[in-house]
Amino acid sequence: MLKKVIFALLIVFVIAGYFGYDKYQQIFAPNVSSELKNEFLHIPTGSSFVELLEILKKEQFIIDEASFTWVAERMKYIKPEVRSGRFKIQPGWSNRKLISHLRNGKQATVKVILNNERMLEDVAGKVSKVIEEDSLEIINVLQNKSYLDQYNLTPETTMSVFIPNTYDFYWNTNATEFFDKMLLENEKFWKKDNRLKKSKNLNLTKEEVYTLASIIEKETNQNAEKERMAGVHINRLRIGMPLQADPTVVFATRDFGAKRVLNRHTQFDSPYNTYMYKGLPPGPISMASISSIDGVLNAEKHEYLYYCAKGDGSGLHSFAKTLSGHNANSRRYVQNLKKRGKR
Repeated sequence: MLKKVIFALLIVFVIAGYFGYDKYQQIFAPNVSSELKNEFLHIPTGSSFVELLEILKKEQFIIDEASFTWVAERMKYIKPEVRSGRFKIQPGWSNRKLISHLRNGKQATVKVILNNERMLEDVAGKVSKVIEEDSLEIINVLQNKSYLDQYNLTPETTMSVFIPNTYDFYWNTNATEFFDKMLLENEKFWKKDNRLKKSKNLNLTKEEVYTLASIIEKETNQNAEKERMAGVHINRLRIGMPLQADPTVVFATRDFGAKRVLNRHTQFDSPYNTYMYKGLPPGPISMASISSIDGVLNAEKHEYLYYCAKGDGSGLHSFAKTLSGHNANSRRYVQNLKKRGKR
């Protein structure tokens, strides 16, 4: 009789050990594929556990669905809405490790590179390729007058918020979170290198500095002459002389493929037409580089009122104090083009 009892207990221990080992395996054994096709898992905002499970299966992150579900239930991870985001997954992770990471682990960031976008739509389109939010939602925020009022911005001046740089974002960043971070980065930028003080000394707001910088950005790609060119425009602003900047009429007409500015451009009625209207346009005509912004803030003090491309292939400009001097520079420009077979 004793032998039968011992044998029965032995059977019970063996069975218990087997099931215990099986559950241990489900919890701690590797269940993430050893060779992942993509190491980053994207969980859209609002996803349920069932939807997450479909993503894990479709993208082949997990080997055994049943064990993952069993562990998720024990860890109370099965919810109508799971945490969204972009997560870097390590090959060979256990169910426990995977679920812990998805619930509490650090998100993997994405890089948003902003440099030479011309329109707000270009900014929205570029950002939406990297984060979850679509471009329509982003542009709606960037052009929402009531939303922008709280920051003393308008749809025309919103572009001045964007300082060219590479920024880290969470993939599930929404449109307002994106803009809030850009506002913070803008504030950091203007607090450096006495930029706010320099802007005040020019009697310009930082949005006006940026607007002028966007014109300089399109007038020259030579950093060495940006301060001098900025000085020309500031001189014109001070005496009430129209800026007559070709890039502003190109922007006004949206004729971005134009190689030359013609009468139809300068006669186009728009507040951005600086041939027709004095002063700065209502806002930037593109994103301005840091070198152009600082070029305006450190504008050279001189008496030049005109500049003209040299036409010699250098990308530089000739500057003049008088109209007669400018006309002479213009003639040299044409001559240089002819010498180079460009006209």
